[in-house]
Amino acid sequence: MKSDLKNVTIVGSGAWGSALANLVQTNQHHVQIWSRQSQVSLAEMVSNSDAIISAVSIKGVRAIAEQLQTAKLLPDAVLVSATKGLEPITRQTPSQIWRSLLPNQPLVVLSGPNLSKEIMAGQPAATVVASNDESAAQFIQHIFASRNFRVYTNFDPIGVELGGTLKNVIAIAVGACDGLNLGTNAKSALITRSLIEIIRVGVYFGAQPETFWGLSGLGDLLATCNSNLSRNYQVGYAIAQGKSLEEAIANVQGTAEGVNTANVLMEISDLEKISVPVSRYVYRLLKGEINLQQAVEGLMERDLKPEN
Repeated sequence: MKSDLKNVTIVGSGAWGSALANLVQTNQHHVQIWSRQSQVSLAEMVSNSDAIISAVSIKGVRAIAEQLQTAKLLPDAVLVSATKGLEPITRQTPSQIWRSLLPNQPLVVLSGPNLSKEIMAGQPAATVVASNDESAAQFIQHIFASRNFRVYTNFDPIGVELGGTLKNVIAIAVGACDGLNLGTNAKSALITRSLIEIIRVGVYFGAQPETFWGLSGLGDLLATCNSNLSRNYQVGYAIAQGKSLEEAIANVQGTAEGVNTANVLMEISDLEKISVPVSRYVYRLLKGEINLQQAVEGLMERDLKPEN
């Protein structure tokens, strides 16, 4: 085995964790996947890991981080957050949870227009790895980069993370738009205006506005809003077909994070007085406060104003 090959642990055995494991294996690194069904403890599995990649849903992040607090990690073991979501109680992003519980480990955020099924099929894709630690970002870049998977570094982890998180709410709206056959004009307007409100929220969290015009922002938004492989898109589409939210979620394989994110985003928006009209209509739709027709009419009847 070459001396530059690394030991990598993927936490989470779902579609996303499996896709990430496949990418790392492409570069011949030693990969092991841990899940709650594993026969060994997480602490035991990560004891010799150069990189620990978390691909669990937002509801599992804190528990995983707490387990790793008591584990004996290599001093320079890099933690990689590949989760998209906001924690309901604290309203924190995954990386904020990781940083609060394991402040001394290098931390990298991985996010981009990465549909798991396409990656598993070997189709070309690109992503972003972001960190305040340049060497950690470059280390993870080299672990993942391959002929079919291009990896860019970035120094705005919170912006990269939020691009992937907030677009899930918008994907629900776009799925509903397509489900109603509202047309390409409506869809393009919806996506474009949604990006503006994503940037507003990102700036509140301290992100750089230009990050959202890149792969982890606009790129991920376009991918998620233009593919029926997206779980959040599927939820919106199903609601437009007359399904209840519960029925729509039940028919999706995996977690549609946009539903929880919409709830947390409204709390932040109300608290900080951030204008997020598209996300608010999605929230009200999911809560059953309005129907789809009312949501469309509400967005179209908003006060006239300059574009920016």
